[in-house]
Amino acid sequence: MIHILFATAALVFAGDRITGKSFATRSEVIARHGMVATSIPLASVAALDTLKAGGSAVDAAIAANAVQALLEPTGCGLGGDLYALVWDPTKRELAGYNGSGRSPASLTLAEFERRGLKRIPSHGPLPVSVPGCVDGWFALHARFGKLPMAQVLAPAIAHAREGAPITELVAYYWARNAATLKDFPGFADTFLPGGRAPAKGELFKNPRLAATLETLAKEGRDAFYKGPIAAEIGAYMARNGGFLTAEDLAAHSGEWLAPVSIDYRGYRVWELPPNGQGIAALQMLELLEGFDVRASGFGSLENVHRFVEAKKLAFEDRAQLYADLGAMTVRVEDLISDEYAAARRKLIGERAAKSVPVGNPAVDEGDTIYLTTADSSGMMVSLIQSNYRGMGSGMTPGELGFILQDRGEMFDLTPGRANSYAPRKRPFHTIIPGFVTKDGEPFLSFGVMGGATQPQGHVQIVMNIVDFGMNIQEAGDAPRILHDGSSEPTGERMQDGGRVFLESGFEQEVARELVKRGHALGTNIGDFGGYQAIRWDPVQRVYYGASESRKDGCAIGY
Repeated sequence: MIHILFATAALVFAGDRITGKSFATRSEVIARHGMVATSIPLASVAALDTLKAGGSAVDAAIAANAVQALLEPTGCGLGGDLYALVWDPTKRELAGYNGSGRSPASLTLAEFERRGLKRIPSHGPLPVSVPGCVDGWFALHARFGKLPMAQVLAPAIAHAREGAPITELVAYYWARNAATLKDFPGFADTFLPGGRAPAKGELFKNPRLAATLETLAKEGRDAFYKGPIAAEIGAYMARNGGFLTAEDLAAHSGEWLAPVSIDYRGYRVWELPPNGQGIAALQMLELLEGFDVRASGFGSLENVHRFVEAKKLAFEDRAQLYADLGAMTVRVEDLISDEYAAARRKLIGERAAKSVPVGNPAVDEGDTIYLTTADSSGMMVSLIQSNYRGMGSGMTPGELGFILQDRGEMFDLTPGRANSYAPRKRPFHTIIPGFVTKDGEPFLSFGVMGGATQPQGHVQIVMNIVDFGMNIQEAGDAPRILHDGSSEPTGERMQDGGRVFLESGFEQEVARELVKRGHALGTNIGDFGGYQAIRWDPVQRVYYGASESRKDGCAIGY
């Protein structure tokens, strides 16, 4: 995160953007038989080739994710977790998959107390939880795959053996991650060839990852969770002060679960229930539906102010009520209900709130890659995958070619709360895939990467399309609002209302008026997320694809 904060109205925006809009955009990609959109062009090509070879949208999504594990380790990898929404054209319904892992069985809250820790460290062995990505690949493939897994993983294996060029943004974040992670055991051996991070355009090889993927292609899921890979992870962690064991990996399984949704002006917006934060987007949309967003206009003072205030309310609930689903003390359906939103909406006034109360719905009636694919059968996949904090914990099992995630950092070390740490518990999670249906048919598969930016991005994408009439490329390229400083599930509380960041493209007059209403403003580089989307047009029977310019990727169809 790069933050330069100030609390005045004197904002300096980037210069004028090209095209007739106040922000730069380009045409949507349109194709008939299939569409893919990822943040790495070679991943998009692998996914498209998989579709053209007869693979399903799920096959294409796995192929892309595997290539990104090699070429975008700054946001994903086999050591991280995975969530997905899949439109099943046979059943005409949306299926959801939670592929997040749990904390180690042998690591207790008492151990953190013994070490005098008030929060879980960002790196090293303590924040490592069971990686759920590979289990997610095989679960999705078993239900929706068409090609053999060996064929699906072949592009990633070939790139890992032969080497492939690193893109500009990935090279930038790789170097930043390396400064923090270079001394963790095994990291430099795999990810700092020649003693440094690869630069833009340089070829990167990862023969260790190629060997791991080949093992998975031949031996399947259990090689990772019950076989040689699990044994190697367990032995590595034991040597290096960790708690994750081969037994923790053997006990893991992701789960299929029903997505949840709300109606927003005739469009049904879908998210996965906690332990993720997707319902924060639904809560925000429920709050905003009570205002005439379209009349206020894109980028207007009223639109920005109400968005930020709705975010504060949803995120206070997120901080104190969201957790592993079995540990929550309130019902998801109450949190996203019309009645609860109507009660909470009364708290949005003309001034910026410096603090907001957590809700009680029982009474009030509480870094990442994203990709999307679609195939000729009508299947659409919304998939998100992450190590957390860029490249993860830094813990890199020597011969496996990937870094273990640090998602356990998201637990709260205060006892007695919904997200309090406990062994074999899923931590609160930030990564969320999104989906929209219209009249019971698929409309949009989409996602926005970037920690707490994600639900804020989801809401702005939906508003841009539904309220402001933008196409899916414009909706992603439009300048974004980001509010930072809300209460967090790790125990931090909002301080003095937080900060509002406006991307270039907003009028300076809006910024000045926000300050008059009590908002503190700041400048921010790099935290506005990264978006991909695919829209289905049932009239022309074609797909529209979009991939925004904040990342290195592209949408491709055929």
